[in-house]
Amino acid sequence: MILSDRRKRVTIKDVAQAAGVSTQTVSRVINKFSYVSGETRQRVEAVVDQLGYHPSTLARSLSQQRSYTLGIVTYDLKYIGPSRTLNGIADKADELGYMLLMKELDNFDPSRIDEVIDSLLARQVDGVLWAVPEISDNHTWVDERLENIPVPVLFVAMQPRKGITSVSTDNYQGGIMATQHLLDCGRKRIGHISGPMGWWEADERKRGWQETLSSVGIEISDQHCVEGNWSPASGEQAFNELIESFPDMDGVFVANDQMSLSVLREASRRGICVPNQLAVVGFDGIPESAYFYPSLTTVSQDLQLLGEEAVQNVVQMIQARQSNQSIIAQSRFIKPTLVVRESTKPISIISKSVQS
Repeated sequence: MILSDRRKRVTIKDVAQAAGVSTQTVSRVINKFSYVSGETRQRVEAVVDQLGYHPSTLARSLSQQRSYTLGIVTYDLKYIGPSRTLNGIADKADELGYMLLMKELDNFDPSRIDEVIDSLLARQVDGVLWAVPEISDNHTWVDERLENIPVPVLFVAMQPRKGITSVSTDNYQGGIMATQHLLDCGRKRIGHISGPMGWWEADERKRGWQETLSSVGIEISDQHCVEGNWSPASGEQAFNELIESFPDMDGVFVANDQMSLSVLREASRRGICVPNQLAVVGFDGIPESAYFYPSLTTVSQDLQLLGEEAVQNVVQMIQARQSNQSIIAQSRFIKPTLVVRESTKPISIISKSVQS
């Protein structure tokens, strides 16, 4: 039985006719192009709402020869960094009218990487976001495979390389900010709990700590740094090792907030007063850090912005390629910010409060 009252699908031509404009103008309004007058834009948007018009993604893809889909490759979403970055990617992709097709790597075997890339290309993605942390040599495939990938690829959280576009937090600068703050608080014996060595981000944060102390003539040794693996459990173990090898430590820069939580707990358990005896600075700026006890001074990285910038840049690369424009590869760093809370305090202020 044929339903005679089935509602006819509203087309872009219907909207154009009702608004008294061309279909091209309607398309420009829908795609948020700037070169449409405000009056025309309002009239078209009113007709779109009145008629209940919903643009056809399939029709747009066919007419523009684009899938409006971005492939995203990520790794180990149990970590805060990759998961928060993914939030920014998803929000910006939705804003710009792109769907996401996500693949999560479980290992860095070359055959697995080829499989993931080929799978995304087979689904006609317009571009790829490689949001996998750089760990040891897990990006060596770039030199062999990247130039043969027919769509733009943007890397998130990767060491800058010539001819490759990437967006990253400035982890080195963050390490400097954390260590310099501890120095400004009057601390002279500053230890470090690093992330897993071989992770580019962990190496950069440690480098910031090392070079800041060296620049003021403070010598460091292997006893002043212990490696963690980002988890709170590893932070507890690392702090216990560090306090044994560096017992007169009066400040510590911890490479992420999750490990910092364990440092605050273990310091309290050992009867070490934070910040009077030990000043603590974390890294990440997770929302929960404001509610640690004491509240945690931390270097905050805007991972939401990192994800948004990644999408914005790869879409620009896609548009440039479609217009046969040259693409200038560039690496962009997003500067973190220092958030000062109760886990750090200048020694001069502590001394005055004790005397009073």
